[in-house]
Parts: sequence; structure tokens; C-alpha cells
Amino acid sequence: MSIDIRTESGNAGDALARLAAVIESRLPARGGDPDKSYVARLLQRGPDAFLKKIGEEACEVVMAAKDADHGGDRAKVVAEVADLWFHCMVALAHYGLAPADVVAELERREGTSGIEEKALRKAQAREASND
Repeated sequence: MSIDIRTESGNAGDALARLAAVIESRLPARGGDPDKSYVARLLQRGPDAFLKKIGEEACEVVMAAKDADHGGDRAKVVAEVADLWFHCMVALAHYGLAPADVVAELERREGTSGIEEKALRKAQAREASND
């Protein structure tokens, strides 16, 4: 099965790259002004602020999905996932990473069974603890 990630206005990867560039421009080291930018304010407050938002948004995704399972508006799932992705992108920028790094990891995993991947991680953890 092939999934098309283009949007009506173009490629979703382009939209993520543009958003990542805006977020990166709000980094304190790049002159982001916390009085004028929500992102700069989150970044100025440090990891606890944006990590808390990631947790909140993840819970909101779960609640929207549960509502959608019972006839609620599926568009709310999209809106909440967008909020979650946004805050995750703030975290990526803070740690000097980009959406492309996440995509590269997903590509690395492509074609690998999730069950096999989990078993491999467990085996690697056992090896590391035995060293």
C-alpha cells in the first residue's frame, strides 16, 4: 500500500520543513523574542515547558480519538495531532534536530516488522547490560 503525503497545496514534507525553519528562527540563539513568539517563550522556559506541552497534547490526541470512536468529529483528531507534531518539532529544534531526522529513522525502519524491531532492541539492551 502506498500512502500519498501530498496536500492540496503541495508536499507535506515541504510544509514541515517550512515550519521547522520558522521554529528554528525562534531559538534564543537566533534572537527569538519570547515577548513576540509563543515558540520563543516555550524555548526560553526550557525543556520542562515544551515537554509538558507534548504530554498534554498526546493526552488530547487520545481523548479526540476516543471521542471519534464514539461518533465524535474525526477532524479533532487531526487538529490534536497537528498540535502534538508542532510541539514535538519545538523539542526537535531545541535538541538541534529536524523533521528530516525523524523521517530518516522511519525510512530506516521501513520494511521491518514492529515485533522484530522490538525484539532486536530488547536483545541489544540485554547485550549492553551484560557488558
